[in-house]
Amino acid sequence: MLTLLAFAVFSGTDAIVKLTAVRLPAPQITLLVTLAAFVVLCGYAAVTGHMRRLIPRQPAVAFLRALLLAGDTLLIHYAFALLPLSEAYLLAFLTPILVAVMSWPLLGERLSLTGWAGVLLGFVGVAVALKPGTAGLNLGHLAALGSAVLFALSLILLRRTKVEENDEALLSTLFVVLIPLALGVALAHDGLLPLRPFEAVLVVAGGILLLAGHGLLIRAFRIAEASLIAPFQYSQIIWGCLYGALLFSAPIEFHTLAGAAIIIVSGWLVLK
Repeated sequence: MLTLLAFAVFSGTDAIVKLTAVRLPAPQITLLVTLAAFVVLCGYAAVTGHMRRLIPRQPAVAFLRALLLAGDTLLIHYAFALLPLSEAYLLAFLTPILVAVMSWPLLGERLSLTGWAGVLLGFVGVAVALKPGTAGLNLGHLAALGSAVLFALSLILLRRTKVEENDEALLSTLFVVLIPLALGVALAHDGLLPLRPFEAVLVVAGGILLLAGHGLLIRAFRIAEASLIAPFQYSQIIWGCLYGALLFSAPIEFHTLAGAAIIIVSGWLVLK
């Protein structure tokens, strides 16, 4: 239930990113949303007297994981600016499959025949959903795929090293890494544009949702194993289609649902 709620909350953040990306560049949105989340987290820690819990116990591993997740966030936000939410999600859903592929060379875990069948089926699902040849591919698709790779690497790191950190430290490390990285990319890309009042409200709301989503997911990982949690990422396709239809008038087409169904089946095969 925590995982389902976490991905529902993440989808809300994604929709806000796409709404603000109509005028603002994606790196600036990432910067502002993350900054809002960090301010809320620090405010919470100050009020509760838990400021020391923001400091990681194993900074090297925590910062490496944060760097991978920061790159993942920047890439997926860029993808949201160029793609419908459903298409960006479908490529992001390759993460469990990529984890299975990379586990062989990095962790020495060999896939069964069923697992390899799942890997191949996952790519078939992407082809069905995106209908290559009927709609032009762009940098958004490449960014979404890169996001999936970085997220998969962060999960590999978690499998390889058991890091015992406070929830607050895991969150603060991610934001401390992501804020200057997003600022640098924003300045190098299009610079910073002034915020309109409605955009400022969206940014704060996105920051609160981002913080809540990560907090819920961290708590879920403390309760259950990753293999149980990972398949629930696919629930985002439901929210992506709903937000796309309600906020962006994006049609929910049969090929998108068919591709999502195939990818869901492939993920379950890989995890068996």
